Amino acid sequence: MDFRRLEHENLVRAYGLDMKLLYPWDGLTAPFRGAWCVLRPGDQSAQHAHHEHEIFIGMAGNAEVIAEGKSHEFAAGDLVFLKPGIEHYLVNNHDKDFSYYAIWWDRAMSDEFVAHETGRAESHD
Repeated sequence: MDFRRLEHENLVRAYGLDMKLLYPWDGLTAPFRGAWCVLRPGDQSAQHAHHEHEIFIGMAGNAEVIAEGKSHEFAAGDLVFLKPGIEHYLVNNHDKDFSYYAIWWDRAMSDEFVAHETGRAESHD
């Protein structure tokens, strides 16, 4: 077993919020990628769409998810699923941080994971 702590002091500013990517993590292989995300009061994440599936897990606080032009309240304990190609961003109009975990995946990540786990991964030595 291994733990990965949030470590607020190690968050990096990117995409309009503070975050820490899941990878690199020695010894971990997974069919997805992820990031701790903290949206500070007044922050708005970068508006974007991508080819991956994505899930947000609300951890603490409140924010809004704007997807395809529609605003949705997003709070601790909530889950959000975004299909590929959906334009989205988050806004924190509250006076406290909003923390969530983002997980995304696509077919290539799944194939890479299966190849690694079955010993069929290509060597790049």
